[in-house]
Amino acid sequence: MSSESCGSSLLLALSDDLFSIITCSLSLKDICNLGLCCRNLYELVDCEKVWLTQCELVGIVPLQDLIEWRKAISSYKALCRFLFSVQPLMGIWVHQNPELGNVVYVMPGFVSVVGCRVIPQELGPLGIEDGPILWAPVFEIICDFDGSIAFLLHGREKGGNYVYPGLVKHVGRSCNVLLLEIEPRQPKHGSKSLLHSKSFVHYPDTELSKNICRLNSGLSRSQRLSGQGETLVPFSRLGFSDRRKLLDVVTNQIRLKVPGVAIGPLFPRLRDNEENFQKDMVLLSERRSMLLQMLKLGEGYMDSKGSSQLPFDRTQLQLNGFRKSPGQTSDFYNIISEDTSHRQSSRQKSIGRYFKDSLNQILGKSISFNGNSKNGCSSSSESKYASLPEFLSSSDTIGLTLHASTVNLSSYRSWPNMHDSRFAIYKLPLRIRSVDHEYAGLWGGTFGWPPGKPTKDKPGKALFFLLLSYEECQGQQQLIATKILEGTHYVLHPNGSAMFIVNMDEPSTDPFPWDTDVDSLTVNIKHALKGEGIANGYGFRYPGSKPGSLFVFQDGHLAFIWKESRAVLTLQRLNLQELLRKVPSHLKYYLGISKGGPI
Repeated sequence: MSSESCGSSLLLALSDDLFSIITCSLSLKDICNLGLCCRNLYELVDCEKVWLTQCELVGIVPLQDLIEWRKAISSYKALCRFLFSVQPLMGIWVHQNPELGNVVYVMPGFVSVVGCRVIPQELGPLGIEDGPILWAPVFEIICDFDGSIAFLLHGREKGGNYVYPGLVKHVGRSCNVLLLEIEPRQPKHGSKSLLHSKSFVHYPDTELSKNICRLNSGLSRSQRLSGQGETLVPFSRLGFSDRRKLLDVVTNQIRLKVPGVAIGPLFPRLRDNEENFQKDMVLLSERRSMLLQMLKLGEGYMDSKGSSQLPFDRTQLQLNGFRKSPGQTSDFYNIISEDTSHRQSSRQKSIGRYFKDSLNQILGKSISFNGNSKNGCSSSSESKYASLPEFLSSSDTIGLTLHASTVNLSSYRSWPNMHDSRFAIYKLPLRIRSVDHEYAGLWGGTFGWPPGKPTKDKPGKALFFLLLSYEECQGQQQLIATKILEGTHYVLHPNGSAMFIVNMDEPSTDPFPWDTDVDSLTVNIKHALKGEGIANGYGFRYPGSKPGSLFVFQDGHLAFIWKESRAVLTLQRLNLQELLRKVPSHLKYYLGISKGGPI
C-alpha cells in the first residue's frame, strides 16, 4: 500500500525526534500496527529513536543505562521487546517458608534481570543506609543479541558455582505467582508439530508486531500442539513429592559449572563513582558474553572450539536415552528413585545439597509434608495426581521452566494466602506512596533505642523488613505493618504477621520516652497515632495485641512503641535496589549459607 493511499504523508514529513515524541502516547501494539500500514511507515516506525523512547517508557532502567545496554544488543527494538516482556516480574516476591522470611527482589542487572534473595541478617556495623545487604542470587534472565532470552537458575555445589538453564514461559502482564516447573518440550515419537511460543520475546524484530498483537491470546508452548499426538501431562498434575524429586534430578542433569572468570558482579554499582561504574560495565559485558556462549556451546566450550561435535542443548533433556523400550518404565524414573534414596540416607549436608533441599524453602514446603507414604496407602486426594512414569512417557524431552502465572489470590492484611504444595513465590502488590498514603511502601528497621548502628552493648540487632499499607476498616483508615523478613536466629513472628496496626484518625497523647537520638541530638516528633502492636501467643495462631503508639519523626523515620513493655521498633524507608547495588557481587555471602543459614 502506498503512503498516499493510507494517508501517511503527514507522519512521513515529521522528523524522527518529533515522531518519537508523538509515539509516547501510543501503546506498543498501536506502534506495531502503524508499521503494518505501508513500507514507508514501517521504516519510520523502525527508527532507533522511537524504540529508545519506548524503552525509557517501560521504566525498568534509566536513559543512561539504556545507552550502555544498547552496546550489547542488535537494536533498541530488540531491547524494548525484552524489557516489555520482563517488566511484570520486577518487584518483591515472597513465600511464607522459612518463617524468618523469604524475600526475592527482582531488579535490573546488565541487559538482564536478576532475582536476588535477601538473606535474613543482623544489622551490619555501618547501619542500614551505609552498610551492604546480604543476598544470594536465585535466578537470572539474560537478553541475547537478537532480543531472545535465556533463563538461569543459580546454585552452588561442592564449592563451585553452577547455573541451571531453562526457558521462560509467557509472562502475563498481571502475573502474581512465579512457578518453577519441569515442562515437556515435545510430544512423544519426535513430532515436529510444536508451534510458536505465545511470548514474542523469542522472535526476531520482523515478528514483533504480530506477536505483540497476540499477547493475551492462545495457550502455552506445551499446549499448542497440532496433529493427533499424545496429550502432554502438565507438571502441576504430579504430586508434590514427585514434582520435588523431578526438579532435583533434572537440575543435576542440566547444570553447568560457572568458571571463575564468569562469576563477577550481576549488576553495576551506583553511579556515584563513574570510574567504578565503567569498570563494572566491562566486567558485566564479559560475564554476559561468556554465559551466553556456555549456554550455546556447553561449559567446556573454551576447550572445544575446534570440535565438530554439536553442542548439547541444556534447556531440554532428551529422555530417549533413558528409556529401555517403548511402554516400559524409563531408566530416568529409576535415577530419580536412586537419587532420592541417596539424599535421604546421607546425613552430611554439603552446600550443594543444602541448595537442592532448600528448593522447598525457596519455592515450596518441607520434604515430609505431602510425601509418599511408606506403607503404600494414599489419601483420596492423591488419586487426582498423575504418576511420574505417565508424565515422563508423554514427551521425548523435558526441561526447566520459569512460569509467571496469574491466579485469583485472597489476602489477609496485605499478605497473600499461599498454596503450600506448589514450588512458587508470590508477588506483593506495589504500595505506592501518595498524599493520602504517605507511609505506604517498604520499610526496614530494628528493635531498640537509639536506632541506627549497633553499639558495643548490643552488637547484633536483627534487621526487619516491613511492608506498610492502608486498609479501610469500619469507616476508618488503618495503617498495617506486615512483616516480610526477620533477621533473628529464631522465629518471633511468622511472615505475614501484622507487627502493628495504627488508626490514622486517632491521635495519641502518649509522650515519647527519649529526648535524644544516637548522636545526642534532640528528638523532634511530628505527630503520634494510637495503635496496637503484636504480642506473643500460642503457636503463632493467636498472638493477640497490646496497645501502643506510632511516632512520626520530622526526618521521616517512624517508631512504634508498645505501651506496657516500652519495646520500640524503629523504621526508615528503604530503596532496596540501591541497597543491593552497593554490593553487586554475591560470592562472599555463600559462606553464610554453608554455615546453615536459611535459603
